Amino acid sequence: MGSFDKFKIWVLFICLVCELGHGFYLPGSYPHKYVVGDFLNVKVNSLTSIDTELPYSYYSLPFCKPEEGVKDSAENLGELLMGDRIENSPYRFKMYTNETEVFLCQTKPLSGEEFKLLKERIDEMYQVNLILDNLPAIRYTKKEGYFLRWTGYPVGIKVQDQYYVFNHLKFTVLVHKFEETNVARVMGTGDGSEVISTVGNSGSDAPGYMVVGFEVVPCSYQHSPDSLKNLKTYNKFPSPIKCDPTTVSMAIKENEPVAFTYEVNFVESDIKWPSRWDAYLKMEGAKVHWFSILNSLMVITFLAGIVLVIFLRTVRRDLARYDELDKEAQAQMNEELSGWKLVVGDVFRAPGNPGLLCAMVGDGVQILGMAVVTIMFAALGFMSPASRGTLITGMLFFYMILGVAAGYVAVRLWRTIFCGDHKGWVSVAWKAACFFPGIAFFILTTLNFLLWGSHSTGAIPFSLFVVLILLWFCISVPLTLIGGYLGAKAPHIEYPVRTNQIPREIPPQKYPSWLLVLGAGTLPFGTLFIELFFIMSSLWMGRVYYVFGFLLIVMLLLVIVCAEVSLVLTYMHLCVEDWKWWWKSFFASGSVAIYIFLYSINYLIFDLKSLSGPVSATLYLGYSLFMVLAIMFATGTVGFLSSFWFVHYLFSSVKLD
Repeated sequence: MGSFDKFKIWVLFICLVCELGHGFYLPGSYPHKYVVGDFLNVKVNSLTSIDTELPYSYYSLPFCKPEEGVKDSAENLGELLMGDRIENSPYRFKMYTNETEVFLCQTKPLSGEEFKLLKERIDEMYQVNLILDNLPAIRYTKKEGYFLRWTGYPVGIKVQDQYYVFNHLKFTVLVHKFEETNVARVMGTGDGSEVISTVGNSGSDAPGYMVVGFEVVPCSYQHSPDSLKNLKTYNKFPSPIKCDPTTVSMAIKENEPVAFTYEVNFVESDIKWPSRWDAYLKMEGAKVHWFSILNSLMVITFLAGIVLVIFLRTVRRDLARYDELDKEAQAQMNEELSGWKLVVGDVFRAPGNPGLLCAMVGDGVQILGMAVVTIMFAALGFMSPASRGTLITGMLFFYMILGVAAGYVAVRLWRTIFCGDHKGWVSVAWKAACFFPGIAFFILTTLNFLLWGSHSTGAIPFSLFVVLILLWFCISVPLTLIGGYLGAKAPHIEYPVRTNQIPREIPPQKYPSWLLVLGAGTLPFGTLFIELFFIMSSLWMGRVYYVFGFLLIVMLLLVIVCAEVSLVLTYMHLCVEDWKWWWKSFFASGSVAIYIFLYSINYLIFDLKSLSGPVSATLYLGYSLFMVLAIMFATGTVGFLSSFWFVHYLFSSVKLD
């Protein structure tokens, strides 16, 4: 190879490094370059409402349809599960070409059913969601001197018992000049390098633009019937249209048609392509949000530190006092033993329903692992709001893969409880594979029937239902069984002390032990409740949640607090000679789910006051129940495993006859 060839290779390598260093984009999130005159097609998503939480198809209402017919966009699994139905629309623009008074269509005279449905959707405050170049349409309103941001625009409005529809849309498309028009842009994607080419057929030297903003102002305008005669789609409306969002004039009436028009204005913006989602991610009261989280983290960390210090000092003092005694004194002390030392022959006695406990712990490991890995990827930016449905798709993928961990932990715990006996491990692995997914399947199927009955796009299609069942039984279950096989082959954990044949009688307690277990969930709940408000707002109020870095910190702190709470309660139970600690350690930290469910009910009553109809309330409570069960499995598993380790460590440190 000649020196000139080597020089060319080095130049190419440096150019690639510079290009990659200049801007690295995740798969599916690279910019599209449009030349002046290229067509921009607007897509429509499901109609949504925070009043009902039931999404409906855009074309379920009498809106204009595209001339080529309605076509579904390719949607991923997460989008379908979230109720998104993205379709094409008749709205289309030409890059950097301002247009006014563009006629779209005039509907047929509204039938009685269509008129009634439009009024219902207006009463229920349904929003129309438009998408351009993967950006949702954003709307600004002014209230008490503040600008509020909304995604989408309302179908219509009711004024003095009269219903008005927003039939004229004023679009503003923010564009930014595409840089380096003469250099092919190479970016890393999941499938290798890909060159971002010009969308149109124009030469590569033509100046290109990227879409960095999409705003809409809805207006209600009464078109003159005479002016609508002989107009075809995309013709110019003969008279000027004044779009005034403060006034309404297009009242809907039965047996009368509705005309739709639009205008579009392109504005060159300083916003760069990587920053185009900033407008959607800005949250009102962001400083309060961050301060509240930091304040909660500091308080809980301080409190957990105190608990840990006191706890370790107490246990170490007990162990030190016992180890300092000689054999004669130990023998004398054994006769006067009190507290956890008395339950040495019963502390590892098998709990009630051991198979169920093993399955729940295995499922908890699977859910916790899925949550941690998903949030880590989201915090690193791999699951941004720009990539719709990736969060749900990622959660499903990680949950299935971690079936190996669920089977392994469940079966190994089963063998440990029964001192290495292999009998029954297949049954335990099957329970781990089917217990939580079975509960989830039952809840979601029940809710899906409600959605089907309401003809909502939130209902999971039958074909997707079949896909989910196949994923469960063809991927998740086999992986869990493989994990169970590995758990059966792995050595069981040997107990440091022998278990007596006759169980020791537990002395009567001053207060019910379960009362303390249920109360223990308040401390883990303290780490969550502020972040929980923002998560609930994201789920039910249509707000974008993006502070995954803080969520990861809160989750790690929650794991630490759950472990500490469970340790303290287990130690307290052993000190009062209560050796039945297995289930109590699980529910000591798992009881946080009760407080989260109560918080969900509180959120429904005080924050979702406008949620209308029994179907919507049932859906809300059903999804909340599903969420808290998953949290109970995950937090309960943390508490149980930490208590198991502690009890094993405690009794292996002291030799008792």
